Amino acid sequence: MSDQSASAIKLVRHFRQILLWPLQLQPIRTGAQIQEPWDILKQAGADNPWSELRDEFSCDPAQFQERHYSEFVTFLPYVRSFLYGEGKAGSAMAPIESPIRVFRRTDVAKVRMTFPGADPEPVTFNVAHVDLCLFYDIDVAILVIEIFGHDLSLARVQETMYRFGRAYPTYWREDNFGGHCLARAEWLARDGSVLAASDYEQRERFLSFVGEHRAPYFASHWQFLLKPLVPDHGVEKGLIRYRQVEYSRMPLLAYLAMDDVRALSRADFVRVGLVTAPGASDALPYSAHYVRDFETRYCYDQFWNEDRSDRPGTRFMSCGHAFVMVGDANDAFFVDSDAGLLGQFRHQYFLLFLIPHFHKAALLMLSDRMVHALNRLDIQDPESVKRFKRSIRHLLEIFLRFTHRYWFHEVSDQPQAKELYRMTASYLGADRLYDEI
Repeated sequence: MSDQSASAIKLVRHFRQILLWPLQLQPIRTGAQIQEPWDILKQAGADNPWSELRDEFSCDPAQFQERHYSEFVTFLPYVRSFLYGEGKAGSAMAPIESPIRVFRRTDVAKVRMTFPGADPEPVTFNVAHVDLCLFYDIDVAILVIEIFGHDLSLARVQETMYRFGRAYPTYWREDNFGGHCLARAEWLARDGSVLAASDYEQRERFLSFVGEHRAPYFASHWQFLLKPLVPDHGVEKGLIRYRQVEYSRMPLLAYLAMDDVRALSRADFVRVGLVTAPGASDALPYSAHYVRDFETRYCYDQFWNEDRSDRPGTRFMSCGHAFVMVGDANDAFFVDSDAGLLGQFRHQYFLLFLIPHFHKAALLMLSDRMVHALNRLDIQDPESVKRFKRSIRHLLEIFLRFTHRYWFHEVSDQPQAKELYRMTASYLGADRLYDEI
């Protein structure tokens, strides 16, 4: 893939983006504390493209790779139990599975993006995988989409990061394009056929849905990707129903292997790190006062040194919503997809980003359930009071189990992983949510 408008200097030789879309699942069985949506997804059928993904750590011990080992030892023991489960510890003790269930669909091979503006030429990215993560005892699902491309201009990469992960428009432009969204997104099969396309331009569809349901309408290509899961607000039938848990913009990780990383200006780094729209390299996207401490707040520069005469190294950036890694495409360690930073980005750093976003989604889900129970309470009705007490007791039991099974303040003792996790978690504010519940 190439971008003919790319500057020869600010060229991204290899680009990867991983989107996370946390969603709240509605109860399948009324009154049951532990729902099991994976049992439905395991049922093969023409309308179910998902299949459960075999844990890479369940392979033959002789096939266990160094990449797996490097990922495993990054995390503290109690986090490993969450991520990987536990193996057999003695003759009388059976292995304990991880509470995470991952499903994958393999029919989506590429995504074709058309951007708003004067250049109508679409860009096609490869889709590395589309996964759905489910969590035992917590009614949250996280959709994960990883895409990649080569030889793209920095401006095109910035625009992709800025526009791709939009569940719905927040407004419409005069040309009827959805605000901040792609002009068109299309999921492509391996033979190049279009599986589904976006409908951001259908303004009346979004407006009428909100007017009727008091809930946002999700763009059609995102709804397609989640099937047989269906939006809870709507008439479509489905056993697994989901609701929005955060806002319209999906959290993301991005990896940029630059042809010349020294060519990036401070404004370029601000745009990439805070995921803003592309713009002039000599103009900041925000006021100078607002980003005066950008490097201190959002950058982890232990391995970044602009005073070096050769390559300056790797810059890590995290603002909570996004985790971005920028380095030199000529650095063999940075582009190594197995033992190098590219491999770590797709595995260790992905998990370091996933965990705090799961924490936040789970806490928002529990908070929403408590509000729902309160809204149904009629203090004049004894039966309503009984139902309320029962609901709150069940939610507190789930919260207690969440605390002991999933809640971590630290996930690693490795300084870099520890600090990057802390940066992401602090910006998301999960600790404050936990205290409120």
